Amino acid sequence: MGRTAFRPVSLFDVSRQRVKTAAEVSVPPTLPRTRLSRRQATRLDRASKLLLLAAHQAWEQCGWRSGNIPVVLGTTSGGMTLGQEYFRHAVEAPFRSRRQAARAIHYQSQRQGQDLAEAFGLTGPVTIIANACASGANAIGHAWDLIRRGHTERVLTGGYDALSQLVFAGFDSLQALSPTVCRPFDAERDGLALGEGAAVFALESVESAKRRRAQILGEVVGYGASTDAHHLTQPNPQGQAALVSMRAACATAHLHPHQIDYVNAHGTGTPLNDIAEAAAINTWAGQRVGTLPVSSTKASIGHLLGAAGAVEAAVCLMALQGQWLPPTATLRTRDPVACFPVVQESASAKLEYALTNSFGFGGANATLILRRWT
Repeated sequence: MGRTAFRPVSLFDVSRQRVKTAAEVSVPPTLPRTRLSRRQATRLDRASKLLLLAAHQAWEQCGWRSGNIPVVLGTTSGGMTLGQEYFRHAVEAPFRSRRQAARAIHYQSQRQGQDLAEAFGLTGPVTIIANACASGANAIGHAWDLIRRGHTERVLTGGYDALSQLVFAGFDSLQALSPTVCRPFDAERDGLALGEGAAVFALESVESAKRRRAQILGEVVGYGASTDAHHLTQPNPQGQAALVSMRAACATAHLHPHQIDYVNAHGTGTPLNDIAEAAAINTWAGQRVGTLPVSSTKASIGHLLGAAGAVEAAVCLMALQGQWLPPTATLRTRDPVACFPVVQESASAKLEYALTNSFGFGGANATLILRRWT
């Protein structure tokens, strides 16, 4: 970590946009073999391909067999690119309906979850959480709740989103995108940067994993969620709902702030978000705040929207396993509103617990706490 993944946008025309860069994923030309037919695979849009690639890695690693396993996914844009294609085709060739039915069907977010379930032979319920930028974290938290409440032993869960012209242009028109460099918690920050991606977890009860003698990578121990209800796009400047989310996660984990070793912040790099989140972390951490390592990996990979919470949970898992601190790669001058040290360079550290925040437009807040498995 420490490098940035941004490059000129090549997926669609950005000549009329203020900002012309994003963190694009290099999608391989062929997909891994699954139970999907060749025809089904060719109909998958970019977001579905990212989801399938991430899920295949999780599936190969966990060693599960097909069966009655629930799927819980978080996304913001879903099949937005198919919706764009449908509209463009309808305008340019209104009397030609070729492939329009397939675009309409696969545009729906549940179709992508159903395709994933079919790809691996999963017959459990499919749940899609579209809760803005908190979607990925909400999905993992909901999956964890299903397991800890005894509803199931296993859940395939995560988040995904792909870059689309409509979303990119929307953020740009709101002047939310940085025309320079995304710098979370920097005194001169001027906006976020968009990216795309997916992360999928094979979540399983500890008892089940031990019976199978499975390789356990880490443990989800806490989850909290709250709703701001302050403004459609602006968080409460005092970060009150974010504070509720962090405290709720600690309560379910039976932990206190001084036991948290690292915080992966939502840290979008927008002036309003970083002020609100910094206020929440300052209050939540209390006396621990002056020594609590905090960073935002969005500086390196961009804001992945519905995928952000899941990918950043994966970053926390990697940090716990490798015993290192992910940096905020672009920080130059820390904003005094952040009373905590912002990690600027990757460094070794002793980590037992990591907390990750995900906050979305409309006031959706989610916090996860992960523990290192020993």
